[in-house]
Amino acid sequence: MMRSYLKVRDTCPVCGEELFHHRADDGPAYLTILIVGHLMAPLMLFVFTQWRPDPLTSATVFSVACVALSLFLLPRLKGVLVGVQWSKRMHGFGQDDG
Repeated sequence: MMRSYLKVRDTCPVCGEELFHHRADDGPAYLTILIVGHLMAPLMLFVFTQWRPDPLTSATVFSVACVALSLFLLPRLKGVLVGVQWSKRMHGFGQDDG
């Protein structure tokens, strides 16, 4: 479905379904922030209460983890949003051409 990191193809290369109708906008970014925040905050609290790491070490490790998880989730969540729009026939996905 994707032709690059966040660009959706105009049509599906397998079935020919038109995908240019999608309106993902800020939804994937919002969901990514929501998920990463809900995963990392309890983890940060657990690590701090169990081991009391140096603040610089903790900030470095969790910053890298947040960025890596965000970069992993963002294109997948965009695909999910486009898929949901397609399945619900939103934004022109269900229109007949003839």
